[in-house]
Amino acid sequence: MFDFPEGKRYNTAAGRYRRIYGERLQKLVIDAGFSCPNRDGTVGFGGCTYCDNAAFHPGYSIPGKTIRQQIDEGIEFHQGRYPKVRHYLAYFQAYSNTYAPLEKLKILYGEALSHPSVVGLVIGTRPDCVDKAKLDYIAGLAEGGDNSSASLRFAPYPGKCPAEGLSTASANYPVVVIEYGIESCYDETLKRINRGHDFETARKAVEMTAERGLDVGAHFILGLPGETRQMLLDQCAKISAMPLTSIKFHQLQIVKGTKMEKEYAAHPEDFLRLGLDDYLDLVIDILERLRPSLSIERVAGEVPPRFVSETPWGLIRNDGILRLLDKRMEERDTWQGRLSTY
Repeated sequence: MFDFPEGKRYNTAAGRYRRIYGERLQKLVIDAGFSCPNRDGTVGFGGCTYCDNAAFHPGYSIPGKTIRQQIDEGIEFHQGRYPKVRHYLAYFQAYSNTYAPLEKLKILYGEALSHPSVVGLVIGTRPDCVDKAKLDYIAGLAEGGDNSSASLRFAPYPGKCPAEGLSTASANYPVVVIEYGIESCYDETLKRINRGHDFETARKAVEMTAERGLDVGAHFILGLPGETRQMLLDQCAKISAMPLTSIKFHQLQIVKGTKMEKEYAAHPEDFLRLGLDDYLDLVIDILERLRPSLSIERVAGEVPPRFVSETPWGLIRNDGILRLLDKRMEERDTWQGRLSTY
């Protein structure tokens, strides 16, 4: 079995942060008022068929508030649950957070990094919303360049981090991660959900980002219409082949008022709908096929019950799901990468 830290059977992203920076880094969700090219007519209208961004971020994250106000309220929100957290990452999450002129991005990212408790950025975006100039600027932030006032806020963390090959000096600059919503490796699925880009666009964006030394994350949805269990297993090879640092998996949740709600009502047979036990076994089958160096940010998503028509798993939270995942992996005596060729 691969020797994962913290006694886990898979490579946790939270553990990776602790190994590099010596502490937990909590994300603060930011809504900076961005849009998407498949909403404003650039590549399409209506957005992704499953999407209602209000279902995916907390109440303190509202675009009418300043970046500073969202950060302050986010810190207050998380202090009850994580009172020992000292440093935070500003997570630009809602819609496509590179979909604006570079000068605007500099202002928004700079405002977040100027907060005394923020030590880095996580930028959620689409793979068709980046270019060389934007990636060069973001890479400069990660190297302590323009507007990177979050540098040198960590207490000295001795030694090296062998698992990541990083020295102490690398932990003294802002954390900068770009997360791409890839959602699926299948072009027919991407077209069906109105993404407005193909998988090749995603692969190229990931490669361009990794070439600049940036951490690269990706989101995938499990259970999109038309996709079978075998298709979800087969795409693991493509995921492992990309130079990704981390990955998030979300079970498809049918959000009220979306186009996908109507599609599901009309063609439920096109959707892979799994109970929690079967879903955990699917996640484990996927983890077995992923390269062990890929860190796992999450294996399921949470949508407030008021946004969905059904809650087939009950009201179990992510920490409960992870405990069940750990137990099930032990029962199966398996681990991330067991069947991977990478």
